[in-house]
Amino acid sequence: MSAHEQSLVLPNDEYNQQLIANVHPPDWVNPEPSGRYNIVVIGAGTAGLITAVVAASLGAKVALIEKHLMGGDCLNVGCVPSKGVIRAARARADLRRAKEFGLEIPASVTYDFGAVMARMRKLRARISQNDSAHRYAKLGVDIYIGNGHFVGNDRIQVAGPSGDRTLTFAKAAICTGARASAPPMSGLQEAGYLTNETVFSLTDLPQRIGVIGAGPIGCELAQSFARFGSQV
Repeated sequence: MSAHEQSLVLPNDEYNQQLIANVHPPDWVNPEPSGRYNIVVIGAGTAGLITAVVAASLGAKVALIEKHLMGGDCLNVGCVPSKGVIRAARARADLRRAKEFGLEIPASVTYDFGAVMARMRKLRARISQNDSAHRYAKLGVDIYIGNGHFVGNDRIQVAGPSGDRTLTFAKAAICTGARASAPPMSGLQEAGYLTNETVFSLTDLPQRIGVIGAGPIGCELAQSFARFGSQV
């Protein structure tokens, strides 16, 4: 499987295609290194993006490496999509309480969960321009799409779709973040499960859903799905 195939976001609609075009451009050509970088940043999530753009604004020569999607969890599978779903769920909850505010809403009013998720993807795609490879390149950061690994105390090799590049640097910042961890529960693999990396690909509302982990994203998902009518 190619790096681009690994970076596809489902469903593969116009909004997710726009997202990918911004944060993992399939036609991106990694630049040829031109001398030693003051800092190489590995990972283009929130921490990596801020580190890279601040360093570049101070005049540093900066390289930013990302193997998956620029924007990291916050843009792609965290803060941004969750807020889109929360807002729609809140609107649904407000309608159910409309009588408290003197509003008469017919009981027959329905909602379309697929349209809710499409709206979220549309908003995410629009916001992704802020974290895009082209924007950061214009800000003076050399963007490398691919998998980086250290080959020396001051050298890192990036394996990308346009060939390998070897970067030399004075400092390196590792900003690779974290991934969801599946607990060792009997039957979990057989039953199948979602994580924050896959839940925002849903187009149909689950009738029942169990949320393991009561951090920010877990609480956000629990309240949103409950408001839409899932048994949580």
